[in-house]
Amino acid sequence: MQVPPFSLTDQLADLGSELDDAVLRVLRSGQYIGGAEIKTFEDAFAASVNCRHAVGCNSGTDALVLALRGLGIGSGDEVITASFSFFATAEAISAVGATPVFVDVDPVTYLIDLNLIEAAITPATKVLLPVHLFGRPVNMARITDIAQRHGLKVVEDCAQATGASWDSKPVGSWGDVGCFSFFPTKNLGAAGDGGAMTCQDDDLAQRMRELAVHGMPRRYLHTALGYNSRLDSIQAAVLNVKLPHLNEWVEKRAAIAKRYLDALQDLPGVQLPDSAAEASVGHGWNQFVVRVRLCPDHQPSCGGTCSEVASPLGLPTSRCRDWLKQSLQEQGVNTIIYYPIPIHRQPAYDDQKHAEDNLPITDQLCSEVLSLPIFPELTPEQQERVIAVLREQLVAQSQERMVA
Repeated sequence: MQVPPFSLTDQLADLGSELDDAVLRVLRSGQYIGGAEIKTFEDAFAASVNCRHAVGCNSGTDALVLALRGLGIGSGDEVITASFSFFATAEAISAVGATPVFVDVDPVTYLIDLNLIEAAITPATKVLLPVHLFGRPVNMARITDIAQRHGLKVVEDCAQATGASWDSKPVGSWGDVGCFSFFPTKNLGAAGDGGAMTCQDDDLAQRMRELAVHGMPRRYLHTALGYNSRLDSIQAAVLNVKLPHLNEWVEKRAAIAKRYLDALQDLPGVQLPDSAAEASVGHGWNQFVVRVRLCPDHQPSCGGTCSEVASPLGLPTSRCRDWLKQSLQEQGVNTIIYYPIPIHRQPAYDDQKHAEDNLPITDQLCSEVLSLPIFPELTPEQQERVIAVLREQLVAQSQERMVA
């Protein structure tokens, strides 16, 4: 049995006729830019996030750029965020001319460490940009409190957390702007790239909307240097079909996560997401991420079969994690590493120097994290296969050590 880390096959089969009808409706309408599909989606998505406005755009990356531009962030400004994220989080900050300031993450939640934020604030700090990584929401009550005390704006990176909430309030509705991605692997995925910004402020929504169409408040009048970053009508049609299923899909992801937590809690060599903490938040479970802890040389989880491999860019060795990933793949269980290299160690940021021990938790996580298969249509049989193979690899090795 081959178990993919993610698959759309069953979802597309279930929604096939609706998706076909929606796409054909757009094609036959001749209205490919803007129009009814866009407005229907923006209104429905805004309502789902409990916001007054949702502004569609080309991608989650563009959503971050447009949000920062809409807030007037630019050269000389600093934005505090986490390095343990997809590159676009910091890339968007740099794209508007601002400087990303990286704060280390919490070793349990993998989210920006709220206890370290205030020490990173300087007179140049203008925005806090928390990342709801893997679908787990940041404690937005604390973030907004810090922001209010220091006069800062808040931009939420919700790319992996559509459908998630903190304290029963949807992510994307806490900050000044919420930024979403509709990349096909996300909880709410389009049939290509797509994104959106959500906010409560009428003027801010209008600025972001204008920036997404060449800084154009009305046809051929350009009041700012903007972009061509519109949400495509066909993608909006696809999203209009899928949005009503979002809550059901998030619930299925949560059920899959719970089965993993229950079945793997005594597994040696692997650290699971903290089940007590996860139960207290509205997790979106875009990913189920475990840590394969670096085992002592005299007692490795792999039974001594993994080899010492120099990690790139100064990171701790990832030999045990990489051994387990390869072993699972050989048994038909496919996993993904999010993320093997943190943003602050990417060559693109060589000019932004960081002390080697500046973000130790981030560095360690990148050498240990492994994402197990999770998507709404993952069958019980497929999940049992994942669990069985994990046990076969880790429990067997642990027993061999005890005998030795």
